[in-house]
Formats: sequence, C-alpha cells, structure tokens
Amino acid sequence: MTPSTTVRSPLRLYGRDDELATLESLLEQLWRGGGGGLVLAAPPGLGRTALLRAAADAHRDRGPVLYATAASTGRSVPGGGPVELLGPSPTAGLSPAAPYPVITPEALARRLREPGTGHPLLVCADDAHTWDPASRSALACAARGLGPGSRTAVLLSVADGTAFAGLPTLHLAPLDEGAASALLDRLTGGTALGTVPGTPPGAAPGTALGAALGATPGAAPGATLGTAVGTASGAAHGAAPGTEGIDPVVRAELLREAAGNPRLLAGLTGRLTPDQLAGRTPLPCPLPGGEAVLAAHAERLDGLPDRTRTLLLLAAAAQEHEPDGAGADALLLLRAGTRCGLPREFLDRALLGATATDGLLQRAGSRVHFAHRLVSRAVLHHAPWPHRRAAHELLATLLAETGDRASPGASSPPPPDAPSTAPPPVPLAALVQRACAAPGPDAALAARLEAAAGAPFPHAERSAALARAALLSTEPALRAARLAAAAEQAGLAGDPALARALLARTGPRPPGTAGPAPEPARGLAPYVHGMLALRSGPAADAHEALLAAAALLGPHDPRRTLDALLGAAEAAWAAGDPLGYLDAMNRLARTPLEAGLEHYRAGMCAVLEGRTAEGHALLRHCLDPAGDPGAPAALLRAGVAALVLGDVAAACRAGARALAAVRTRGPDALLPQALEHLAYAELRAGRHAGARAHALEGLHAARRTGQPNSSAHLHAVLALAASVEGPAEACAAHADAALTGAGPHGLSQAVTLATWARARADLASGRPGEAAARLAPLVGTGPGRGHFAARMLAVPCWVEAAVLGGRQPEESRELHAAVDEFASWAARTADPGAPAQLARCRALLAPADEADARYAEALAHHGRAGGDFERARTQLMYGQWLRRRRRTREARGPLRDALVAFQCCSARAWADRAAGELRAAGEPAGAPRNAADGPLAALTPQQLRIARCVAEGATNREVALRLSLSPRTVDHHLRNVFAALGIRSRTELARLLAA
Repeated sequence: MTPSTTVRSPLRLYGRDDELATLESLLEQLWRGGGGGLVLAAPPGLGRTALLRAAADAHRDRGPVLYATAASTGRSVPGGGPVELLGPSPTAGLSPAAPYPVITPEALARRLREPGTGHPLLVCADDAHTWDPASRSALACAARGLGPGSRTAVLLSVADGTAFAGLPTLHLAPLDEGAASALLDRLTGGTALGTVPGTPPGAAPGTALGAALGATPGAAPGATLGTAVGTASGAAHGAAPGTEGIDPVVRAELLREAAGNPRLLAGLTGRLTPDQLAGRTPLPCPLPGGEAVLAAHAERLDGLPDRTRTLLLLAAAAQEHEPDGAGADALLLLRAGTRCGLPREFLDRALLGATATDGLLQRAGSRVHFAHRLVSRAVLHHAPWPHRRAAHELLATLLAETGDRASPGASSPPPPDAPSTAPPPVPLAALVQRACAAPGPDAALAARLEAAAGAPFPHAERSAALARAALLSTEPALRAARLAAAAEQAGLAGDPALARALLARTGPRPPGTAGPAPEPARGLAPYVHGMLALRSGPAADAHEALLAAAALLGPHDPRRTLDALLGAAEAAWAAGDPLGYLDAMNRLARTPLEAGLEHYRAGMCAVLEGRTAEGHALLRHCLDPAGDPGAPAALLRAGVAALVLGDVAAACRAGARALAAVRTRGPDALLPQALEHLAYAELRAGRHAGARAHALEGLHAARRTGQPNSSAHLHAVLALAASVEGPAEACAAHADAALTGAGPHGLSQAVTLATWARARADLASGRPGEAAARLAPLVGTGPGRGHFAARMLAVPCWVEAAVLGGRQPEESRELHAAVDEFASWAARTADPGAPAQLARCRALLAPADEADARYAEALAHHGRAGGDFERARTQLMYGQWLRRRRRTREARGPLRDALVAFQCCSARAWADRAAGELRAAGEPAGAPRNAADGPLAALTPQQLRIARCVAEGATNREVALRLSLSPRTVDHHLRNVFAALGIRSRTELARLLAA
C-alpha cells in the first residue's frame, strides 16, 4: 500500500445518487464528531475507487485523509497493510519480503485516532481485500470500534463483502440503462458536462458530495450523477475524436456488451473508430477494449485452487452453446467435472452450495450461473487456449454421447436406402462446442452448424448457432447471410437488440470481393430490418422495407417472401392505409398460396374494395383454419377475419387458440400480438376484465421483447377497458401512453382506439362536450379521420356525446350522415350489437313521438345480442330521456336496471352516473348519507349533483346540458345549495367539497 493525503480531481459520476447520499451521510456523521466504517463492495470496473476518491475530495477541507491504494508490497508482505496505511515503519531496515511487526486491532484503532486530534479523520483503503488476513482482521476490528466521539471514519473498497463481514456494506450494482447511456454520450462527445462551485443550504442528501463531483444541485436523481470512471478506476474519459453521433444500433450493442460496467463501456468505446461508432462500417467481433476489466476480474482466479479453476472454466465454456443469460446445465457440469477427475464431494459442494467456488457460481434450479456476468468472460479470456479448447472438446463429446436436444430428424428412423454405416446426427449444442474449439475459420463446420440450426430447436439457440457459423465462414457474402439469418432468429426469440447488433455486423460488401452475392442473401437483411421495424419503427418504413425485401426474395425464397408481404400488409393496416394494404395483398396473388391463405387474401381485398358480400363469404372459410390446427399465424388470421365479419365470439375462440399455440410452440416475439388480438376481441365481446388481464400481460411481454409498437396498441386496449371499469386516471394514462408511442410511428389504429377511449371516459364522467370534440374528427371525413376499420365503432359514442352536449338533432346534418353510414356498416357486419347501437343512435336523433319506440327497439336487439355494458348504456339513455320528459316514475325502471348492470360490469364511473340519474328521478341510490357527510347531508341528490358540477368549474348552462335540466332550474337549485351550506360564492363551494 502507498500512503497519500492528496486526492485526484473529482470526476462526474453517473447513476450513483443513492451511493453518494450514503457517503454524504457518513461524512456528515464524521463532521459532527462521530465515526464509523463503511465497505464499498463491487466487482472491478463499477466505480468503487471513484466513489472512494470522491469522498476523500469532499472531506479534504474538513480534515486529514489517509488514503492507501493497492501495491505489490501490501499484498505480499504479512502485516504490511496497516503499516503502509499509517506511513513509514520504525523497522525500516527490514528486507522488502520480511513481515512487518504485527499491529493489534487496539493499537491500530489508537494509531488511527492520533492524526485526527482536533480534526475529523477519514481513512480510505482501496482494494482492501488484497490485504493479508491478519491485516484485514485488524482493520475490521478497528473500524468496528469507531463510534460516537471517535472523530474517525473508515471507508473501504473491496471486490466482495466477505472479507469484512460485520461492517456496514454498500454493494454497487451495474449501471442501469439510463445512466450507462448518459455515460456513453459523455464518452462519445454527446453530452457537455460542467461543474458547480457550491451547494445551496438545505440541499437534498447527496448534493453536497455531488457538487464536489460536478453535479447540478437540485437535479432529479439519476439525471446528472452516475459513474464516469476515469484514471481512478482505469477508464478513459475523453470523448472519442471525430464522432458526430453514435448510431442507435451501435449504442445498443455497446450497452449490451458492457453490461452496466462503466470501465468496460469506456474501454469498448475508446477502441472503436468514428466510422464504427456512426454505424458506417461494421463493428468488429468480438468487440475490443475489455481486456483490462477482464484481467481485473481474472486476478481473483489466480488464488483459487486448481480444481476450482477447472470447474469455472467448464462452466464458462458450457454457457457458450446456451442463449445469453441461460447459464449452464448443472448435470452437464457434473458429468464434465467427473470426466476431468474432480472429486464428487467437491462437485456437489460447488454446484449445490457454491462455497467451493468462492461464491462465483450460483445454482438456480437445474441451471448454474456466474455471480457476475463478466466473470464467465474473464474465465475464458484468462484461460490458456489449450485449456479452453480441451474444455470445449470435452463438452462436445459429452453432448454428442447423450444426444442432448438432438438435431431435427434425429429421432425419426433412417430411410430404407440409407447405408447402415452412416454416423448419427450430431446435436446442435455439440456442434457449437466444436465450433468454439476451432482454432480458425472452418467452412465445413460452419455449413454443418447452419444445416443443424433449424426446428425444433428454440429460436435463441438457432441464433447462437448461426452466429457461430458466421464466425467460422470464410466467404464474406456467406458470413453476412448467416449473420442475417442469426438476426432473424434473434428477433423471433424476442431479442431485437441482439438482432440489430447482428445485422450491423453484416455491413456493406467489401470492394473487390470475388463472385456475386447469393440472391437469397441480398434480400435477407432487408427482410429482417423490415420485420424489426414492423414491431418497433414507423409503420410506413416497415411497409416499404418489406415490399422491397419481398421483391428481392421472391424468385428464391417463397416462405420469406410470403411473410414479408403479409408483414407489409400488417404495417399498412396499422397505419390506416387501405391502398397500401391492398397493394401488399394483391402482390400475394402472384405467389403460390395454400387454400386458407388465398381465401383470407381474396376476402380481405374484397371487403376493402367494397365487395362486402363476396368478401364475407370468403372470410368465413378462414374461421377454422385447415392444415396445421396449431399454427399461430393461421389462427391469428382467423381472429382478424372473424372481427371483420363481426363474429366476436369466433374472434375470441380464435384468439384463445392462437395464444395457446404461441405459448406452446412460440415464437416468443409473437406473444404480444397474440395477447393483443385476444384482448381486443374480448373488448368487442364486452368481456372487459378478461381484456384488461390479457392486455396487461401483453404489455409486459412487449416490453420484455422490445416491441414498442405492440406496447402502443396494448395501451390503447387498456385505455378502452379503463373507460369502462375506471378509474378515469388509468384511462388517461394508458391513452396518453398509446398516443405517445403511436403518433411518431404513424399507428393510426392505436391513435383511433386511444382517442375513442378518452371520449368514452369523458362520457362516463358527465363531460359530453369534451367527448364530442374528441370524436368529431375521427368519425368525419376530413384529414383527422380515424382508422378505416375502427372509426365506425366510435359513431354511437359520438352521437350520444353530441346530443347530450346540446347539439340539436335537426341542426346537425353531420349526425344524420354518420348514422346513415353506421347503418350501412351495421347491415354488412355480423356484429350482434350493431343493430342495437344503431337503434339507440336513431332514438337519440328521433323526434319525441318516435324516440320511445326506437329505445324499445334497441333494448329488444340487446336482449337477443347480449352484452351487459352496451345494454346498460341504452337503458341509461332511455331512463335519462324519460326523466327529461318528466316521466320520472317510468324512468326509474331502466335506470335501476342500468345501475345494476354497470355494477355487475365493474363500470364504476358509469354506475355513479346511473345512480345520479336514479336519485334525480326520486329514488335513493348508492350509499345512504349519514352525519359523517357533514353539511352536504342537508342537500338533496339533485342539489348534490349540481354542487359537484359547479365545484368542477362548470357554468350553469354547462351543468344544465350535462344533467338534462334547464338553466333556470340549475340556478334555482344552486341558490338553495348556497343557502343550505351557508356560503355565498362558487369558490367557497369548491373549497367545501374539496375538504
């Protein structure tokens, strides 16, 4: 150890607000005359040294600092740690290898108090885990004895907390994505950082220490602080020269590779060229620049026994054929360890208890994981190549012997004419292990890997195998094709970030490459780009990219051509582009299609072209897909066909079957779509609780698989469900999230559904004017027209909102035109609720002498169609109409039925609205008032409703429109409210109700 009382200049930290606040708390305790100890525990590269130096810099003006860093003397000489920390030893004549005199914990504590006489002392020991055991024990005991009045604090940094058990320990986690991204901006020149000279009084915890590090006082946690490790932790901080912006795909790959380790992120970024950072040239594979961090991780391995290092190498090698984060198979490690001659007792302790591996391995079920992700890479990086190759070859042999998840067709009998001496197929995992053992490119092994990477292996395993095959490829064009195929499989596995990283490595074809690129390879990368954009980019971009990919793939790859055209049609549908949809579907006619898909294509085209009867006849053939009954794509198309037909029951059945098929067979990337389709079908069927549950699950799946477009659609579904069940805040939050995600990507369908949801929530809350204003552009014919497949669904809400908002039916031609268009749609659809909603619209617009019969017609249709929520809405409107005609006794029946139905549907806001109407009709509803209600108990139900509307800021005319009263009646009741409550202004009324 080398003593130091000089601390280097502080560096800005990213993502360490909580850690900075903890350090400031320790320093404040020290400055008040107290003392104590704290251990910062973290693997190499996470910034514990930077935090230690930051604390020393913050304390420098308050008192002395003893700062010791790791040095060879302190590691090798017993007892050297405390002596090196405290300064020159009296026994200076000892040889460098001689042990220092033993310092007891009591003596060390006494010596630590001496420099702090009159001033608080901060003792910092970096890498204290490298001290010899006696010195660590003495330091730990001394730190435990530092309490009130000691005026000494000990701050230690260690690789793990076991060396100083019993002391308060703060474990540093890897940076989250936001902090790591901010650090990457700093490293590439994307963010200019400044310093703050002082900290205002009363600042929040962590701001004083943050100010010493150049943080902005008052900034939100995590916004300006975090870990930017510099020379204190061995990382570079200067911005990469010549960078004008980092490519999003390169950013994602760097963040993924660094795994939240700031020192590693700095190392990786510093080794890339400006063209590589900007995405103009492919990234190298593997990424350089992590050698220093991996070497620091590997230092811990040097002191482990040989058998422990052997098992760690086997565990790291066994993860190479597994998807990222899956760990290693414990049984495979047990067999491999036994084959290497490791004792069974040791293997049991290591794989079950992890004590034999110094905590580096952890067991989770049948899988074994490294405690830190970088440790496995450090093990492989540190091991000599002959040892690594032997480990991979052993694992390949064991996997081949057991046929672990054998390759496709391995379980089927060989053909009759196959020679009896033909070798059995090698499992995919064994081939990957053999590829890891290959010293260089191997075209034959790469071809075998590519051929084996098919069904029934999971998509993630196929992606790993194809990426390994690309590394072994000798031809650039073939390498690019295999990387694109690996990206396709990664996307299907629900890992779009990995897919984009693999695509980025394909790059442009090097000039001078001999021979033309294979035709299928030319279209594969654009195809994968388009499929990724379909789930996470602008819909118009995805449409055009997939059409271009289909043109390239058409003559050579019929399956992907079909998927590309279907994807282009899906993108056009989401964007509300019927002509683009028809273009993509008509191009499908040029490719051979199975009968069910041809019926779907022709039926959808016929419906959009106005040949409704013909289209419906064709689509009915799609409701029960032929061929593979469990094919998820066919079942999803069946659900779409059912919704176009209006057969919501069939749509729910198809959606449930599609979800079961995706859960059973995959791919994972299709799970959000399956849940979205089912949730939307359940909404149309009035099953709001089920729709909400499935949409929430779909939202989690979309976030996990990186599909923001699906998230926008699912937020819209959740907004629609919340517009029924409430609360209004949830509806608004989901609708805003849907609009935020859908707007930039041109997702017209999600925008239409989210806007409709907000309007329906406005209706439930008694704000028909706002609802009408939201819906008018959607159902109109102007530029803000809603999605072609969803706008008709919003017409009944718009008619209701417009009438309740005060628009006179005879003065509004737009209302009658919209209802006529809705009637045409209702005549074509099989939706059982459409006739009832049409009759309700006509009742709202009908003269008084016709409205009664129209409402009766609507209720009769509801009786045949079912659907509690829409029937309750019609009953509510009917009861409100009757009460407005002063037929209060007749109004109570439908209003009572509406209240009960809304309660059964858990439609709380709608139930409150029905209860208010029922009370206005003279029948008590809801919870009885009692003395606890205070002065409001003196109000009648009608007065209470008016008071609440006025307290929300509504004028008398607006209250009259909302409650179907005359302004004169509202004024009369409001005067009585003021008199009953003893108030004289609307402001007093609002305050009283708020209290």
